[in-house]
Amino acid sequence: MTSFALPAASGREAPRPPSPAVAPFATTVAGETVWLLADRALFWPAARTLFVADIHLGKAATFRARGLPVPAGTTQDNLDRLSDLVDGHAAARLVVLGDFLHAAEAQTAGVLGALHGWRARHPDLAVTLVRGNHDSHAGDPPASLGIALVDEPHLLGPFACCHHPQRHPTHTVLAGHVHPAVQLRGAGRDALRLPCFGVEEGLVLLPAFGEFTGTHALQARTGQSLYAVGAGRVWPVPQAVRNC
Repeated sequence: MTSFALPAASGREAPRPPSPAVAPFATTVAGETVWLLADRALFWPAARTLFVADIHLGKAATFRARGLPVPAGTTQDNLDRLSDLVDGHAAARLVVLGDFLHAAEAQTAGVLGALHGWRARHPDLAVTLVRGNHDSHAGDPPASLGIALVDEPHLLGPFACCHHPQRHPTHTVLAGHVHPAVQLRGAGRDALRLPCFGVEEGLVLLPAFGEFTGTHALQARTGQSLYAVGAGRVWPVPQAVRNC
């Protein structure tokens, strides 16, 4: 098992698996046990580290600023979900794999106020943002949020934390960007699209964490396993029902 220093956790206990009703899907990646979570996040229990991708905070505010009538409240909903994950897994570190803020228009008083309120709930949490393509347009979040800003690839234990899917010569890449989903096909031309994790040798794709995001259906390919998120759990997708 990889050995590396953890951030100070202010007396938090080591994480324990959730109750069976909400049990994560445990798998091995780069020699480490990780949990694929139904909240569209990945948790590395040995390092008490939570990974999420593509939160796109302030996307609704951006759309409203551009004259599109979309509902409010998505930023707070996303932050509340993130808090539930941090608290529920006693996470000591959060790594955001890009696209934290959606655009420059997302840096409104309301969005930034919600972010500062969220940060005040988790003052001891180490937070790292691996800059993605939307971050380059949105600009870095305020320094007052205490977020470490890095470019890809950011190496952490056996993982290369990236936004864009890519290959690394020595580390397994954890990435987002594509908002992966799986298209399920059934009898009678039934079809259902669900967000998913894509896992293969050297690369793990995380689904978009943000609620107000689209998805991109992955095509079946040799060597890649898909794990759909639906009905409050994560489950492996049989090849027979994948969109080919």
